[in-house]
Amino acid sequence: MSDAASGGKESELPPWAASFLEDYGSPSLDDLGDVFHGPLLDRKYGLRKDDLVEMLLDRRMLPDDRDPWVRGMMVGGRSSSIDVLDENGEFRSISRDAIVEVRLVTHLRKTYIEDEELLKFEKDDMKRRSEVHEMAEKTSEGHGNNLSWG
Repeated sequence: MSDAASGGKESELPPWAASFLEDYGSPSLDDLGDVFHGPLLDRKYGLRKDDLVEMLLDRRMLPDDRDPWVRGMMVGGRSSSIDVLDENGEFRSISRDAIVEVRLVTHLRKTYIEDEELLKFEKDDMKRRSEVHEMAEKTSEGHGNNLSWG
């Protein structure tokens, strides 16, 4: 039975989002939705890495001919910006100050704590950062000069 016939969430996606879902391996989206009600530990909501989103930008910050909507997949973010792979396959880093509204189209990943792949990535990334920090300490100026006092 097709998703459209079964009323699956995949059939509700806009055409631009459907292509991202297909490129992502067409995971079932039914178990990835937000949960706002019920026991606190079972609630899960908010934006996640790889989410498909639509962002409305402040028109005052755009050229007159620019579409104020950005549609695509979140690939990262920092305190001042959100990184998106847009519907045309272009990487865009968008200032949070320019964003008026963010609409979640669908999640493509489990919640952070349930996502074993993401947790492994975070652990490996922390290890890599620690190694880089140690290397920087060893090669920094003044390290190992055996200074004698007195």
